Amino acid sequence: MREDIIAVKVEKLAKLKEAFKTVYPEKTERTHTAVEALDAFETLSSAGTEIAVVGRVRSLRTMGKIAFAHIEDGSGRIQIFLSEADLGNETFRLFADTVEMGDFVNVHGTVFLTKKEEKTVAVKSWSILGKSMRPIPTDHFGIEDKEELLRRRYLDLLSNPETRELFVKKNLFWQTIRRFFTDEGYLEVQTPVLEHVPGGAEAEPFITHHNALDTDFYLRISLELALKRLLVGGYERVFEIGRVFRNEGIDREHLQEFDLMECYGAYLDLEQGMEMMERLYKEIVRVQTDGGMKTTYEGMELDWSKPFPRVDYFEEFKKETGIDLSGEVTVDTLRAKADELGIKYDKTAGKGRLIDTIYKKTVRQKLIQPCFLVGHPIEVSPLAKSDPTDPNRVLRMQPIAAKSELGNGFAELNDPADQRARFDEQAKLREAGDAEAQMVDEDFLEALEYGMPPAFGFGMGERLFSILSDRSMRETTIFPPMRNRE
Repeated sequence: MREDIIAVKVEKLAKLKEAFKTVYPEKTERTHTAVEALDAFETLSSAGTEIAVVGRVRSLRTMGKIAFAHIEDGSGRIQIFLSEADLGNETFRLFADTVEMGDFVNVHGTVFLTKKEEKTVAVKSWSILGKSMRPIPTDHFGIEDKEELLRRRYLDLLSNPETRELFVKKNLFWQTIRRFFTDEGYLEVQTPVLEHVPGGAEAEPFITHHNALDTDFYLRISLELALKRLLVGGYERVFEIGRVFRNEGIDREHLQEFDLMECYGAYLDLEQGMEMMERLYKEIVRVQTDGGMKTTYEGMELDWSKPFPRVDYFEEFKKETGIDLSGEVTVDTLRAKADELGIKYDKTAGKGRLIDTIYKKTVRQKLIQPCFLVGHPIEVSPLAKSDPTDPNRVLRMQPIAAKSELGNGFAELNDPADQRARFDEQAKLREAGDAEAQMVDEDFLEALEYGMPPAFGFGMGERLFSILSDRSMRETTIFPPMRNRE
């Protein structure tokens, strides 16, 4: 059946080529977008002004010697009217016999109001701009398979206006963040995607080979260590929005590649950082909701208008598990608790990984409304400064809502000896089989030895946008990674 349809399209293509010489011309004449023509209708109509509009044919009705169609450009849709009386038999029949839904056309004409009071262009001449050689989904016969829509996102965008609007809002999401940090006096920079040593997060990296240098590189998993080097170099406030790559599993909140924002401000402490991030998150929500401060995610109503409360990691962990992390806690104790709670864990996991796994299945499941989780164990925070009042904790915060971590911030560790000791502990975990443990970055350690000012650092990815949109990460990624159809 599909082959028959395409064969008919090939025949129509041939007729169009014969009439127009080319079916895919370089130049287009346009005086108005669809929305501009509709907005200026009264003026254009009273003056009898001829306009030129363009777009993809999205509906088509031919009735003898007349035809109605809707064409769509990036601004919206407008109806066009064609008649044999206005165009002549040959020109009208060419349109009626060859143009189909999905084709791109250029039309010239004047506007008028139909009997059904729809603003319409009465076509005086037309030309083809591009032929659709495959049948596109319609409003009534679209693609139902969500996997196929993700794989062929262009058809999702064609069929579903709400999907197109989603990515307009995603653009607004990143614009809001960029504007916020620019207004705060931060310098936007771009750092390398290819790294000799991946760092700044606990994740398994992708590896690639640089032919010219004959060297293996890692795709970055974070922006952190490069941006901290800029603090060493004398910049006080920097941020970057860039792609990162983590070779981990796919679920509702995780993808292998995504956009990440990280910012670093010298001489800012953790409290100042939390105050700034709360302002940022509230501004993002305000813009995304057009002034409202409530959103819904998987049936959970979230109120972003209230001050974000502080939730103490140690207190909540003890409440949920009975384990006091301020005392001596062994790996065996944590494994026993995980087994008791039915929590799966990697047999090679060290103390930090076990604490984090248990926390995610217990404490985090209770954190619905926006809050800051603070006072993390040192074992799960290899890049954060120790809490001077408690050596078991670090000066770290995480915005959390809807049971999800929506960012990560530290009082940044700037003691090179302490940082080396943390890296060494991570190296031991890697040797024991933990592929996500961080590697020792000697170049970064050398940079720290030249001196880095005290600073607050923070990172946030696309997950916040997914939560605000009540969709999965794959749904909010315009072209998510997918398996081949085979």
